[in-house]
Amino acid sequence: MVSPVNLKTVASLPAQEVNGLPSATAIVRLKQEGYNELPSAQARNLLSLVWAAVQDPIFLLLVGGSIIYWILGDLQEALILIGFVFFMTGISLYQEGKTEHALAALRDLSSPRALVIRDGQRKRIAGREVVRGDLLVLAEGDRVPADAIVLSCSNLSTDESLLTGESLTVRKVAAEGKVEGMQCPGGDGLPFVYSGTLVVQGQGIVEVRSIGTQTEMGKIGNALQQVKIETTPLQREMTRLVSRLFGIALAFCVAIVIIYGFTTGDWLKGILAGITLAMAILPNEFPVVVTVFLALGAWRISRHHVLARKASAVETLGSATVLCVDKTGTLTLNQMAVQQLFPYCQNTQPYDLGQHSREPLPEFVHELVEYCILASQRDPFDPMEKAFKQLGDRYLAHTEHLHKDWQLLREYPLSPHLLAMSHVWRSSDGKQYEVAAKGAPEAIADLCHFTPQQQQSLAAQVSEMANLGLRVLGVAKAALVGAPPPFLPPHPSLNPAHLPEKQHDFPFEFLGLVGLSDPVRPTVAAAIAECHTAGVRVVMITGDYPGTAQTIARQIGLRETENIITGAELDRLSDTELQQRIETINIFARAIPEQKLRLVNALQAKGEVVAMTGDGVNDAPALKAAQIGIAMGQHGTDVARESAALVLLDDDFSSIVQAVKLGRRIFDNLRKAMAYLVAVHIPIAGMSLIPVLFKLPLVLLPIHVAFLHLIIDPACSIVLEAEPAEPNVMNRPPRNPLEPLFGRKTIGLALLQGLGSLAIVATIFGISVYRNQGELDARALTFTTLILANLGLILSERSTSRLSLKVFKDPNPALWWVIGGGLIFLALVLYLPFLRNLFSFSFLHSIDLAICLAGGVISLVWFECLKLLNKIKTNRS
Repeated sequence: MVSPVNLKTVASLPAQEVNGLPSATAIVRLKQEGYNELPSAQARNLLSLVWAAVQDPIFLLLVGGSIIYWILGDLQEALILIGFVFFMTGISLYQEGKTEHALAALRDLSSPRALVIRDGQRKRIAGREVVRGDLLVLAEGDRVPADAIVLSCSNLSTDESLLTGESLTVRKVAAEGKVEGMQCPGGDGLPFVYSGTLVVQGQGIVEVRSIGTQTEMGKIGNALQQVKIETTPLQREMTRLVSRLFGIALAFCVAIVIIYGFTTGDWLKGILAGITLAMAILPNEFPVVVTVFLALGAWRISRHHVLARKASAVETLGSATVLCVDKTGTLTLNQMAVQQLFPYCQNTQPYDLGQHSREPLPEFVHELVEYCILASQRDPFDPMEKAFKQLGDRYLAHTEHLHKDWQLLREYPLSPHLLAMSHVWRSSDGKQYEVAAKGAPEAIADLCHFTPQQQQSLAAQVSEMANLGLRVLGVAKAALVGAPPPFLPPHPSLNPAHLPEKQHDFPFEFLGLVGLSDPVRPTVAAAIAECHTAGVRVVMITGDYPGTAQTIARQIGLRETENIITGAELDRLSDTELQQRIETINIFARAIPEQKLRLVNALQAKGEVVAMTGDGVNDAPALKAAQIGIAMGQHGTDVARESAALVLLDDDFSSIVQAVKLGRRIFDNLRKAMAYLVAVHIPIAGMSLIPVLFKLPLVLLPIHVAFLHLIIDPACSIVLEAEPAEPNVMNRPPRNPLEPLFGRKTIGLALLQGLGSLAIVATIFGISVYRNQGELDARALTFTTLILANLGLILSERSTSRLSLKVFKDPNPALWWVIGGGLIFLALVLYLPFLRNLFSFSFLHSIDLAICLAGGVISLVWFECLKLLNKIKTNRS
């Protein structure tokens, strides 16, 4: 049991003095009590993977062929086919293993994050690693990872509808005294929070009491959500295509069996011919390739600090036309520091801390700094709040201006209607009451009831500071010393319940302006330039002053920085007017999260494919509405992450651009793999049909097609998946999201490639038959040429824009394993007597090999000519 804590003492301490669990204790408890998770779908074990593999039609056909050979008395042929079954099962298990590994990595990344205090330090960990006794820091938008008791809180409310079914939020209070157990959820005023519930307001520090199956959610059997590779539009399209092709292939196979049986009278060989044709043309690889590409694509994107929560986002990434991004933390480093102080008094110039970094603060800025800190969090997590704390710790730590012994009576939070927040403080002796406010300069000016002339003068000063790239905030105070205002009772009985509901009711006095700097990320300018060349428009959305936004936009190379729309102007525009103006506006300043949804809808109405970033609870509707919602992983809320398709793990804009690049690469490689599958099946199917139709000796038997699949399967799902991006991948416009994977151009090129290979292979087969070289010679020559043509097709499909000799410079180890393995295996079956007899081949002399090699080279030249012609046609268009 966790020893009871003196909660009253803990709640009275500043959060920075609470050390939390030692890391060593947390590790021990994690080993003893297990992870903080509920029973859920387990990763597939070896038996389930094997069972899924043997249900593949190709494997069933191989087993059927081995049974027929056994009936015919050819035990060796039957055994070799069974050997191919095991070998191909191994390849499938390797592919499945890579997919499972990728999904496991994604599940770990997508585990709800928790902010814990350990060893006196705050750190974010996976929610499943939370242990009993951990101290958690909860803030608005967080998903509670475990059942816990509230030690201290400020305006903390949670949504417990997941457990109680009640839609109303419930208010939480800090526990008093020693609390031994947890109560059932539901009702206001309880000091307990529960796993799976959502923090909708305020913040707090809680101590974990129950994890995993011991939580309230565990008791009622709810399962934690996991990342799943769901059925995407592309996979549904592929399923429809495969079902149609399967019916056609089955009809052909039955027809071949009947034709061969009636014309030759050998029904068993007719069935073998049908099985061979089925193995040659059944489209079983198509859905497998799509699934593998999407799973491994999501895993590759995660290695660039972007978690794909929905597989559909992997498909859509390559078609993004607009990236709407926040400035702070995404385009900038989110490492704010106070740079300028401007006390609101006559004959005063802004005081630049950078120029006077080694000097103590002059007296005339002390009050401004003092009330700026009083209006901020005592133990902040937000970078801007941290900047104010660091300012106080550096300059006021040894003075009376920090007021560490003052008590916070009430906090008035920031709201969409008033971009300002206020704190009401009581001095340690209970005789002095002060109100400190900070926020947008115009909001603070409103609280101070500025005249139009004062507002104009203030706006000029704000503009001057914003043009330096500073984020500008106003600071005000309200002193409640002496005779209280009419709405307050005498001071001795003053308590939070007596305070007004609105900040406007305080007699605020304007103190001045504070300017904060946030350096631009060094990688952003290059990423913006890459977006421009890729035809992707970048739109900045920020709550900053227009001048600040424009300065940052110029630093990062954003286009068309002169035109700008503020949040207030946005509210005055109709939807039609916004759609007209949004085509030329790349900066939206003084915007609030709720306005992002309007921007998404306006861009989508113009036919754009929108990627939208967000981090707060209010960003969730826009993230859901955008085709690609991107949540911030470091400072984003759980609500935003759950609404988004992608999670930006490092909050860096350049990672988004890399994800777009990877999305284009994934789609390109998937198209290459599909074109390869179409092309390679044409000569195989053709050489299975031609002998039957013309009453010639069978060239391909099930064993030969099985051998070909040992090359085809890894080539399409491993080699082509691992291909680097095309050199021009970010030098071309985004693809149309409605563009099918199999367009006429792609199918036409694949058909020409396949028909060319078939013509060459059939020519060699025809010549050998015409010269009466015999069945074994004809089969060996034809099969060897088919293998070499297949390898040439793999080399050609590596790139759609470059010739094969240029592609050799790009590393792809899997390619050499497949080509090398294919050639070695071919040499073994041609020149080891035992294997040669099993494959029904004759001995090939050097002249025979030269003929086969010539056929393979001609095939490769044919592929390259088609590629060159296609490139010329594309450039002309």
